Amino acid sequence: MTMTISEQQAHEKGFAASWSVVSAIFLTALKIGIGIWTGSLGILAEAAHSGLDLAAALITFFAVRVSDRPADETHLYGHGKVENLSALAETILLLVTCVWIIYEAIQRLFFETVEVDPSIWAFVTMGISIVVNYFNSNLLGRTAKKYKSQALEADALHFSTDIWSSIVVLIGLGFVWLGEQIGQKEMFVRADAIAAFIVALIVIWVSVQLGKRTIDALLDTAPHGLAEQITAAVSRVSDVQRVQRTRVRGSGSQVFVELRVAVPRHLSFEESHEITHQIRGAVHSVSPNADVVVTPVPIAENEGIFETIQSIAARGHFAIHNISTHLTKKGMWIDLDLEVDPSITFDKAHAIATDLETRLHAELGASKDSQRIADINIHIEPRAEELIKGNELAPSEAAKYVGQIRAYCGEIPHVRACQDIDVQQLDGQVYLAFHMQMDTDLSIADVHSATEEMENRLRREFPRLGRVVIHAEPYAKRDAPSANPKS
Repeated sequence: MTMTISEQQAHEKGFAASWSVVSAIFLTALKIGIGIWTGSLGILAEAAHSGLDLAAALITFFAVRVSDRPADETHLYGHGKVENLSALAETILLLVTCVWIIYEAIQRLFFETVEVDPSIWAFVTMGISIVVNYFNSNLLGRTAKKYKSQALEADALHFSTDIWSSIVVLIGLGFVWLGEQIGQKEMFVRADAIAAFIVALIVIWVSVQLGKRTIDALLDTAPHGLAEQITAAVSRVSDVQRVQRTRVRGSGSQVFVELRVAVPRHLSFEESHEITHQIRGAVHSVSPNADVVVTPVPIAENEGIFETIQSIAARGHFAIHNISTHLTKKGMWIDLDLEVDPSITFDKAHAIATDLETRLHAELGASKDSQRIADINIHIEPRAEELIKGNELAPSEAAKYVGQIRAYCGEIPHVRACQDIDVQQLDGQVYLAFHMQMDTDLSIADVHSATEEMENRLRREFPRLGRVVIHAEPYAKRDAPSANPKS
């Protein structure tokens, strides 16, 4: 059965943590036995270090099992901080172990003399430790990098330091063996204690680095450079004017990102939602597992006069269309159509138009970049009903409209064909809709002029006409005019 991504993540992290526990038990038992047999403080220090690894591995094992649980009513951001807490516990264990190793090393360097037997088993034990720890650190490191797990990363760091400390112990044992061979055992016997002291220094260094990373995570310190990368990626998203604020924090393997982005205020709700979707995609290109919250902030920057008018109307829930503007010596003239509920009285409709005019004057007049407003003309028209029952015209009646349309198509310049003609009777008036094919190299102004001429001719010919919808499209030679009107 195919596993989901979350199930695969839990399985791989659990396997890596389980294997580290098994190997830590094996190495700890082996080093304790050989260390007691040979009397090597270096090996006993390594046994203590492996015992620490065992405790850390157990902590990691339980931490990754808990951290992968989904968010619930009491942990709304998930359980990722459990991994950070486990890393902190491992840091404390490291420091406690260092105290014991340094104490024993000082005792053997200055106050006690302990016989060390550099037997072949001591060297074999440390060689086995290096091989096992190398495998563990690679497995844990790959899994930690793949799933951004700080707990597994800390465990991998433990095993990788074991490699270097084991090498140091091997060197110390080598010096003791060399002292026996050249008859200068007393000169080199303290090399084992020195090796143990160096192991302690390595562990202290690792503890400081791990502790800093853990505390940063628990204090919600932003991952280094991640906020800047996210800001740069989001800034490249279309219609994002600028990123006002970027907040990033980690919780275990999860990253939480909060963004405030400035977007043009004239965008619709659906357009703003689409931009937030694109922003999330940009963030995930930088941090694939990020949980992203985007707050779009509408701003009035770099917008044209039409966009400004549309924004003002949208805030007041005015339905407008057919906006046009022109400049004279007196200033700017604004003309637009305002749709209102067809059931309201003229007084109410006029009041709505006056409200819109007042808002336009207030905002456009206050803008430093706007031209002086000469006048605003608002044409009031009833909003079309959403559903109107249509009736088919008699074939002979519909044929009159179809024939006239075809005749005008042959007379108006650049019009190649008229097809898909639809003739219906709606609310006592005739409704016309058809496709008009025209030359492809025309400007949009020429196309509009041709469709307007067609509509004007039809209205002069047929006074009963209601709505006329003409869909202009490029002419293709393979297209043939429709022979019959649509019904």
